[in-house]
Amino acid sequence: MAAVQAMAKVSVGSPGGNRAAGSLGRRRGAVAVRFGGSWSWRKSPFVGGRMAVGPRRSRPASRNLVASSVQVSMNLSFGKTMKWWEKGLQPNMRAIHTAQDLADSLINAGDGLVIVDFFSPGCAGCHALHPKICQFAERSPDVQFLQVNFEEHKSMCHSLHVHVFPFFRFYRGAQGRLCSFSCTNATIKKFKDALAKHRPDRCSLGPIRGLEESELLALTANKDLKFTYTREPEVAPTMDDATEIITPDLPRLPTPPKPLVRQGSEDRALVSLGR
Repeated sequence: MAAVQAMAKVSVGSPGGNRAAGSLGRRRGAVAVRFGGSWSWRKSPFVGGRMAVGPRRSRPASRNLVASSVQVSMNLSFGKTMKWWEKGLQPNMRAIHTAQDLADSLINAGDGLVIVDFFSPGCAGCHALHPKICQFAERSPDVQFLQVNFEEHKSMCHSLHVHVFPFFRFYRGAQGRLCSFSCTNATIKKFKDALAKHRPDRCSLGPIRGLEESELLALTANKDLKFTYTREPEVAPTMDDATEIITPDLPRLPTPPKPLVRQGSEDRALVSLGR
């Protein structure tokens, strides 16, 4: 095989020079290279020593490349880590993205019970309570849980007057907002009692209210939110209603009392005469 398997031997023109050069002689600062059994001299900046010319070997990866690859893999692994509020979620738990999403979710829920969970990622109480809320959601598949992240929706939470975390609001059908409170692991009984009280199914006797009108107006007034709300026009009174208002029923006059009869002597005489 004519592959370049060359063993080059460097020789310096010194008395103890390379003997393998043989009859080629010794030249100072030259390199004796043997290709396929023959020798040839080539100039080299090296002074003395031996040099082997052969197939190129792969060098190990530099430490910088290894360190960078390890760092990238670590970043990827940390990026895939779930946040604590994303763990243990049930099918009836959903995150709210906008104010319009919150209003539409309450309207579309109909007569079903909806619990809005306001939390903050940096709240230790929210973190500790989250697993229990997931357990309540698992045991109550007919109840819808909506999550509102304070760090992502600060402006909306301020408009709804939510400043304490964790904070919960219960909504249902035509009744609208049922209750609102804040609780932690130490006061979890508030949540249990509210869920037991408002969980039974009830039929609404009117249109679905969703958010209170004051809440809707506050969201509309917030310029940071893309939310619009149009108040329903007030119904004008009809002609019949106007007639009833203008001409109400007049009160009846009392019956005049009968005249009193004197018991004097003259009256007795008239009575005896038949007058």
